Amino acid sequence: MSTLLQISSISKNFGEKQVLDNVSLDVQEGKVVVILGPSGCGKSTLLRCINGLEKIDGGTIKFKEEPYSKDSDWQTIRQQIGMVFQSYELFPHMTVMGNLTLAPIKVQKRDKKDVETKALELLERVGLADRADAYPHQLSGGQKQRIAIVRALCMNPTLMLFDEVTASIDPEMVYEVLQVIKDLKGQGMTMMIVTHEMGFARNVADEIIFMDGGHIVEQASPADFFANPQTERAKQFLSKFLYTM
Repeated sequence: MSTLLQISSISKNFGEKQVLDNVSLDVQEGKVVVILGPSGCGKSTLLRCINGLEKIDGGTIKFKEEPYSKDSDWQTIRQQIGMVFQSYELFPHMTVMGNLTLAPIKVQKRDKKDVETKALELLERVGLADRADAYPHQLSGGQKQRIAIVRALCMNPTLMLFDEVTASIDPEMVYEVLQVIKDLKGQGMTMMIVTHEMGFARNVADEIIFMDGGHIVEQASPADFFANPQTERAKQFLSKFLYTM
């Protein structure tokens, strides 16, 4: 299996605060990497660096063996690396279908009819085909987040990044969003997921990355990490959570 993403000794500073410190990680095609750790440890910043929303201060990132640089075509890269955030960031004045088709038509210059067909197929897959003509204010938080995921998928990405996508929705709606991500795993989508949902992390991950203080502290399979964490910091972290074994 080929390496889709290579992160080598990257660092990131915000002023005098070092948020990422010598972080290295390979992501294999078709695998799901779940990143865990306390708030402020650098998890979200790592995803934002991968998507080019933050520029790294040191080290290298390679996507499909091509290194990022100041001259990288970020518009093209972001079409291949989809990202879904805590906030849905849907355009309130546009219908669901309008939100889904805008970028594929305007940015990728794809045929409108083909894009709409693709969008409807994806809406069907996430159980929201009947909401194509609805506006964001008419949707629940869980529905909005599923629409945000579909919007990213409409760009036909190779890699999907999820940053705490259940953090802003009602607990009763968490399951439906996480189920969409589990379905993507079944379809072979390569994903990196930042989450505090421990049971979900255990079930969906091929690999767990545990971060603290801008470092990768532990890297293991879900079975090993949850049953037998190797570092005291990971043991302390896990002791704070109630999760299903």
